[in-house]
Amino acid sequence: MEHLAENISEDQDYSEITDQLNFYRKYPLNINKINHEELMKLFFISPVQINSLIAHRKENGLFQDLLELQSIDGFDNEMAGWLMNFVVLSPPDLLSGISFDKLISKSEHDFMVRLGKVLEKQRGFIKTDSGTSIYSGSADRLFMRYRFNFANRISVSLNMEKDAGESFFRSQGHGFDFYSANVSLIGKRFVKKFIVGDYALQFGQGLTLWTGLGFGKGAGLTTVAKQAMGLRPYSSVNESSFLRGTSVTLNHHRFSATPFFSYKKLDASLTGNGQEINSLNVSGLHRTKAERASKNAASQLVYGINSAYKDDNLNLGVTVYRTQLDKKVTEGNSLYEQYDFSDKSLTNLGFHYTYTFKNTYFFGETAHSLSSGTAFLTGLMSSVSSQVSGVLLYRNYGRNYHSFFNQGLSESTDAINEKGFYTGLTVKFNSKFELVSYFDFFRFPWLKFRVDAPSLGHELFAQFVFSINKKFKITARFKRQQKEENITETYSSGGLETVEKQNCRIELNYKASNSFSFRNRAELSMYKKGINTTEFGFLAYQDIIYNPLSSKFSGNIRFALFETHGFDSRIYAYENDVLYGYSVPGYQDKGLRCYINGRYTPWHGVDIWLRYALLSYSNQETIGSGYDMVDGNKRSDVKLQLRFQF
Repeated sequence: MEHLAENISEDQDYSEITDQLNFYRKYPLNINKINHEELMKLFFISPVQINSLIAHRKENGLFQDLLELQSIDGFDNEMAGWLMNFVVLSPPDLLSGISFDKLISKSEHDFMVRLGKVLEKQRGFIKTDSGTSIYSGSADRLFMRYRFNFANRISVSLNMEKDAGESFFRSQGHGFDFYSANVSLIGKRFVKKFIVGDYALQFGQGLTLWTGLGFGKGAGLTTVAKQAMGLRPYSSVNESSFLRGTSVTLNHHRFSATPFFSYKKLDASLTGNGQEINSLNVSGLHRTKAERASKNAASQLVYGINSAYKDDNLNLGVTVYRTQLDKKVTEGNSLYEQYDFSDKSLTNLGFHYTYTFKNTYFFGETAHSLSSGTAFLTGLMSSVSSQVSGVLLYRNYGRNYHSFFNQGLSESTDAINEKGFYTGLTVKFNSKFELVSYFDFFRFPWLKFRVDAPSLGHELFAQFVFSINKKFKITARFKRQQKEENITETYSSGGLETVEKQNCRIELNYKASNSFSFRNRAELSMYKKGINTTEFGFLAYQDIIYNPLSSKFSGNIRFALFETHGFDSRIYAYENDVLYGYSVPGYQDKGLRCYINGRYTPWHGVDIWLRYALLSYSNQETIGSGYDMVDGNKRSDVKLQLRFQF
């Protein structure tokens, strides 16, 4: 999870990864029948590695032992170990045929409830003189989910969530603030997939249409080439990155078609007497009067189709769809917003391809928003030898390219107004030494927020891994990023100045026994803008992980010390959490953070998680900002989660 989280933006919902991997941990795939599409669902395995596995099976026959994975080109012990969690030699036969009796007796159910709360009172919950508070609901965070599965053929998903500060029945009669549900059918012949409810669509490299989870640049070079899964059920609690309606994937020999239809309400800030959309709100928070006023203020209709051709080495696809809003998006007032979308409807057309030639994987996509701009991406990923592999990628995104569902690889949040060239290299000197590096050069031809002129920048990353043995590993990492922003001097005459960020990290992982493992990390950060502003940061932590094979108890503890000069020099670190929960806080200012996270299984089918986290500053009198501010220098958070499987 931590390896994958390095490649995801800060606001993503990591529960999508956990949900998918836990599913295949429980229902492992047959290594002797597994195909490209099924392997892509595991996230961490690259297209080149997938092709190597399939080719190895064709050339050498069926696997006789899972340890054979270590002998495949492009697989190291770590990758083989990860994959062995989700594959088996001979899985149990799935039920053939569907009947009402089987649906009742052979189906599996998973019900989970999570309760969380910040123990200190935040300002939004403090009552005013009138006896009311800014936030309409309690400080409790409540999440409930239900999953039904029958032989991996029929599944039902239901998510219900109330964020802290949102009403629960009070001032609204429908209980939870957010509901998400779907019914999914998996077929073996003409109808391959069918979903009613909330779903995600992922095609090509994310330029034309991609909803749900998406990866970007990071230590795992393999995620640069997106592995599109097409139609799939939506299981996240992110309240904006999904489609709501129905879709089906039809398959005939090497051809497939996925028509889709979606209609849902959007949170939006309105202007012009409520007739135009000033901005779309994606936070999913409805705590204050203003946030509640934006809820469901606009509507969105999406319909279209993806058609694809696929054989062993070649995959071609075309996507065309139309997005219609019930209100026009208003024009921006700033010069950098001159080419932003401003209309009620948008039609997108895209073509994507992948092609495998020996140990080289080619990929790309061209996307066009009718009556406006074009975005283009192409690249290759190659395993030059068993020790060396590389990635090359070129991208060119027009400043007037528009898409509501755009997650192409980019330096900016959206794949627009950007040109860039990315190159990455992995060198495995031997079984103990590995070097991963990439260099990304990017240029923004048009203006951006806080950048009043065309600008450019680059990013350099290098990671060295030394595995002393199977129990002890050392990782050293360096990352340097340079961009341009407006000069901040009060009396300057304008122009741009260089902004530089650097991070240096060293981490030690040690497995002391079958039950205990330890992780130590120290990281330095540096932020510099122009010649007058320089900030430094430091983070060090100790993790103790207890995970015995047959015990009812498991858990982990972290103790961290940090000191940074401010927000710009903050350091992010992934934290262990309850199942399907996630936490990647930014450490800033000066203080300590610790947490304890535990799981107890009293009997089969019942799991209980409890997490307590404390953040304490030595130089702050308040924590947070706005209505989330806490008076004092400490903030603590607790989570309790129960899961029942039957």
